[in-house]
Amino acid sequence: MKTFCGRANPTTGAVDWVEESEEYDYHQEIARSCYADMLHDHDRNEKYYQGIRAAVARVKARGEKVIVLDIGTGTGLLSMMAVSAGADFCYAVEVFKPMANAAQCIVEKNGFSDKIKIINKHSTDVTVGPDGDMQMKANVLITELFDTELIGEGALPSYEHAHQNLVQEGCEAVPHRATVYAQLVESELLWSWAQLQEAEVEGARLVPPPAVGCCSGAHSVCDIQLSQVSPHSFTPLGPLCTMFSVDFSKPVSSAPQSHHSQFVAQASGRAQVVLSWWDIDMDPSGTIVCSMAPDWTYPQPKTSPWRDHWMQSVYFLPVERKVTEGEELSLTVCHDDYSLWYSLQTHSQQHSQSEAGLSRPCCTCQAHLVWTRPRFGELNDKLRTESYVSALRSVLREDSVCLGVSDGSLLPVFAHMLRAKKVFSLENSRMSKQVIEQVLEANSMKGGVELLEIRPEQLTSNDLGGEQISVLMGEPYFSTSLLPWHSLFFWYCRTALAGLLQPNTTILPCSATLHMVAVEFQDLWRIRAPCGTCEGFDVTPMDKMVQKSSTSVPSAISGFP
Repeated sequence: MKTFCGRANPTTGAVDWVEESEEYDYHQEIARSCYADMLHDHDRNEKYYQGIRAAVARVKARGEKVIVLDIGTGTGLLSMMAVSAGADFCYAVEVFKPMANAAQCIVEKNGFSDKIKIINKHSTDVTVGPDGDMQMKANVLITELFDTELIGEGALPSYEHAHQNLVQEGCEAVPHRATVYAQLVESELLWSWAQLQEAEVEGARLVPPPAVGCCSGAHSVCDIQLSQVSPHSFTPLGPLCTMFSVDFSKPVSSAPQSHHSQFVAQASGRAQVVLSWWDIDMDPSGTIVCSMAPDWTYPQPKTSPWRDHWMQSVYFLPVERKVTEGEELSLTVCHDDYSLWYSLQTHSQQHSQSEAGLSRPCCTCQAHLVWTRPRFGELNDKLRTESYVSALRSVLREDSVCLGVSDGSLLPVFAHMLRAKKVFSLENSRMSKQVIEQVLEANSMKGGVELLEIRPEQLTSNDLGGEQISVLMGEPYFSTSLLPWHSLFFWYCRTALAGLLQPNTTILPCSATLHMVAVEFQDLWRIRAPCGTCEGFDVTPMDKMVQKSSTSVPSAISGFP
């Protein structure tokens, strides 16, 4: 069966309708996944194997049969480790059907089909009993349900249900526990990804709207490779704090909770950002540890394991605040069943914090919904702003009629500040238009730029008040652009607007060059590389599944800002 899929063409802005197989979404999910990255993570695999061997040994020492429940089995790797370690039987649960099918092939290929049962369900739908998916409750719980934020893949609800319905009381768990760490820092670099900062144009200040400055911003975590953020780009204001731990061998709650860590400020500065990561203990004694700490926390950074499926987290405080060395502070982390967020109080404020602190922050100014974090970084880049202002200054005259074609861009505002006669700007959405209106109003420039919520090919001379465009400008930046060449949409816009341009119109940018370079990555290649054999187990059926899906969808190209 075939189905029609609407696919946005970033270069023209149009939606192209193409005929695809009904399994297109599956193939796309698999082709763009990074399953191999986890299998190439030897440190992760080795620690899991050690933890599983130890857990199986503890159950056998009690004289019990070892019945394992593996939630989110993926390829079945952890179940095969458990059987190899002596487990009597494994129930391996995988909700994604293509992966469950691959796991079945892998289990059979490695000769474990008599001791491992693949269950293609969500764990919360698994039943126990003579006619159920599981004949009995398990006494060993193995999971790999974690993401960079630890709980973002629904680990807490899955553990909560498993303890209530699928495992025995007092079961062994691998991992046994997870611990979340956080550190309060000042960082001009990282903070520039969260809040619009002042800019200077011809000696005049462009200030952010008050609503943006007091907005707590986007609630989603910013996951990055902190190892690639130089310690020189931030100042620690406090020690590394242990925020909370979760013992997976005991009943787990997914209800909203808050945890506090008190400390004395180690330096004076502006509290802006919380850096966070976690580790997992594979055994109760904490001797088998898999850590997500960035490499600059290691005595020898080159010994830190590289992984892309688990990174580190950056959280932005709702507002920055000054702290003084020696001041007693309390860092609070709150979480619901899927996400975390942080706030900072003085030691005395912590005791008076209301339950409102448990409410997840959200954007109220719209800017954080219009501009991504990399986009905030672009808008706050002083050298970038100076380059654009310099280019505009060189072409603008008192009689210039300017049209800006970029999404949520400050270029039209700069043109107005440089005293162009008339400035228009095309905005792709009502929300984007409203954000730029806030910027204009905050700087007493309301009406200085005429914002038009209209597509380039629909623009008419009447929309421009009968004026012809003398300067067509764009960064270019478009919210639909995922890859560098998607910004060629500006070229399409320039063509669509040809009838409204003066004969000698200045086009900024006037040209573009695409640069490419072939490189050899030390680690990044793993996210797409076939695995073959993993910890002694043949996982080639997964490699074949990924390869098949990769040939069924357009080439997977990742955009890294």
